[in-house]
Amino acid sequence: MKTQNVGFDEHKVLHHLTHYLPAQNPLKDFVHHNTLHAFQHKEFHEALAKANAIFGYKTYLSLVEFRSRFAKNEIKENVLDYIISKNKGIENVESWKHKLLHQPYDESVQSRIGNLRANWKKEYAINLEKSTHSLLFRVLCSYLDQGIAMWNFPENENGFLNSIIALEKNTATGIFTSKRVKELLFNKVSITQLLEIVVGNEELYEYYLFDQQFSHPGWSGMIATIESNPSSLLDSKPITFEELVQFELLLEIDVLDKKFNSNWSPLGLKVRAEEYHLFDAIKYNELYDVLSLWQQAFEFSFYDEVLSGVKEVNEIYTSEIPSFQGMFCMDDRECSFRRHVEHIDKQAVTFGTAAFFNFEFYFQPVGGKFHTKLCPAPVTPKYLIKEEHRKKKQAKDLHYHKQSHSLLFGWIISQTLGFSSAFKLFLNIFKPSMSPATTASFKHLHKKSKLVIENNNNEKVDDLQVGFTIEEMANRVEGLLKSIGLVQNFAPIVYVVGHGATSVNNTHYAGYDCGACCGRPSSVNAKVASYAANHPSVRAILKERGINIPSETQFLPALHDTTRDEIAFYDEDILNDVNKKLHHENAITFDIALANNAKERSRRFDTIDSTETIEKIHENVKKRAFSLFEPRPELNHATNAMCVVGRRSLSKQLFLDRRSFLNSYDYQIDASGDYLAVILGQVAPVAGGINLEYYFSRVDNQKLGAGSKLPHNVMGLIGVANGIDGDLRPGLPSQMIEVHDPIRLLAVVEHYPEVVKKAISKNPATYEWYKNEWLRLAVVHPETKQIFVFEHEEFIEYHPIQKASHIENELALAEKTKENLPVGILTNA
Repeated sequence: MKTQNVGFDEHKVLHHLTHYLPAQNPLKDFVHHNTLHAFQHKEFHEALAKANAIFGYKTYLSLVEFRSRFAKNEIKENVLDYIISKNKGIENVESWKHKLLHQPYDESVQSRIGNLRANWKKEYAINLEKSTHSLLFRVLCSYLDQGIAMWNFPENENGFLNSIIALEKNTATGIFTSKRVKELLFNKVSITQLLEIVVGNEELYEYYLFDQQFSHPGWSGMIATIESNPSSLLDSKPITFEELVQFELLLEIDVLDKKFNSNWSPLGLKVRAEEYHLFDAIKYNELYDVLSLWQQAFEFSFYDEVLSGVKEVNEIYTSEIPSFQGMFCMDDRECSFRRHVEHIDKQAVTFGTAAFFNFEFYFQPVGGKFHTKLCPAPVTPKYLIKEEHRKKKQAKDLHYHKQSHSLLFGWIISQTLGFSSAFKLFLNIFKPSMSPATTASFKHLHKKSKLVIENNNNEKVDDLQVGFTIEEMANRVEGLLKSIGLVQNFAPIVYVVGHGATSVNNTHYAGYDCGACCGRPSSVNAKVASYAANHPSVRAILKERGINIPSETQFLPALHDTTRDEIAFYDEDILNDVNKKLHHENAITFDIALANNAKERSRRFDTIDSTETIEKIHENVKKRAFSLFEPRPELNHATNAMCVVGRRSLSKQLFLDRRSFLNSYDYQIDASGDYLAVILGQVAPVAGGINLEYYFSRVDNQKLGAGSKLPHNVMGLIGVANGIDGDLRPGLPSQMIEVHDPIRLLAVVEHYPEVVKKAISKNPATYEWYKNEWLRLAVVHPETKQIFVFEHEEFIEYHPIQKASHIENELALAEKTKENLPVGILTNA
């Protein structure tokens, strides 16, 4: 056997391979991301064509769907003409329009991935995937298990492969049957050496590994993610992607040795290497052109309505002190809630920001064995916020007993408590209600909880500083207030409103909470930010820096449950007598706004009659969150399509139909664009990541999404699979994306074009998003209101293709169909 292969660098190839695998975190940290991040260095449409040809992904809607949307006027004819003339020349509009509307094309997918390993069936009449995957998945799931299994995987402290070696040496019947394979395992042979046995031809090694790992991209991507971020598992399990590949190659050799009595030759000797080149340039296909034109027309049918609406907005400014101010998450689900609050109380002012509120930390609740991250996923905090000791009453169902799986007690429990459990389940059909198994946002932080927020004793836990110093708090509050433009005219009460969700029987529950808090409710962040902003010493520092918060102004934390449309306020006892009275009045405003918001949301829920009274609709919306039989407790970010970065006046008169992220920003406070660079650096991976994961899960729900929730099984508390032996499903389930329109996010920024260009250019990783148009960027000149669109790395003046649609009245929402309402100007704003 050769010991060295100069031309094949296995570490380089493994790095290259992991770059293309899904990068989804375990279920507890559901963080949205660009599914095709490996292609992000390419222009958007070029990347989609490559992903289709190489990996067989569907990257656009089908021609039938595009043509159907055109027939329904969801894609406007004048926009289609505009897109064709812009890309193909005005003289070719009619010929290309005929192709888009009538010419038949072969849309079947002929991908390169899997072609090499398919030769096992052709040459040896053996299905290696069927022979190895079942065992591979079960071993991985057992090893990585986070709490489902009754017994831990033996010998897991020294790494995955060492655990397998220990099992083989210490058990009578191990995983492998071949003597040769056991010797290879014990000697820890390299991937290169194993490929010499399996493939034999060095030219095909990389292709073979891609074929092998993309036969189960879910598990492979999960292992690669865990290796790069071990903290993504609460119960740490050391494993590397290299070990996974080694183990799978050993399984393949074992299967082949068993079937052919070690009398088989490497696959590479049976095929012609020159026929297999995975990443060669793809040939031009007119279908890609047609689909890209349809996609642009689909997007600009929406963009044009938005940009036309922005141009028609008449800004209204007032110097009066607001009745109250509210800081909400930039989340698109808060878009309508804020609008209803402002509609009910005309003097209220709302702001949008990432709801970790500029405080990054880990959180450890009372009795918590682990601490969890409450900030954006890429951030590694140095701080820990601890919950002070309190008498914690944890609701329990008696049948959820640790002895329920044992032979004797399991039988006793099933024959006694099992009947009451079955009766409760029966009642839940007719009257859904909260249970201990319900994942509820308000459970994340009890209203009476006290937190260790200030660092007084230089306490540290696991190398994390417990709490923040006065200076650290002041820096973060300053950054928060300046980034959203709240530096003067403070109201008596400033609400800091986080958000979370409630659901039951939902494996993707973390995807419903706050993405800026790593898939958890942002109530703790709201409480920490409020504490810091109320601190007299922090305010003294802020005053020196030009932010004078009046002594009568108080910051109050709150949490909005986006599924139930309910709100909880924390620390209400800190309010002075005057503000307590004001808060009582404001709470009524919030309650009315939440009920109206529930009615607006209800038009997309098939099981709710949106013509009933607001009170009845709100009650039914709450019940959806508790129902065991409701796979769509809310639609989350479905229909997201844009992000506004600017003063509230830029979008306040616009009806955006819950489709927009709203990030407050005042260009007058940030002439240099330094804060804008940070905001747009977050908009790209956060809002852009959400948008693209929804996009790709919608256009290819089988390969890039998770399929239907209904057959999902939770595997080791880290992912979901269909059945007990399937691959982990990446992306989003169909119940989260069914009503989603797959269009790229449009970021609308209020500032001078030259400042915006400078801001997005500061970080190459950020600039890549805008340069390659993975999200679209438009800039509104703050003085002339002229709009510029970023194309080919330049800002080009944009002239609306059509006038924006108008909405007669916000109250007409409930009477509309369940389709998306047209974006337009609110006549009663």
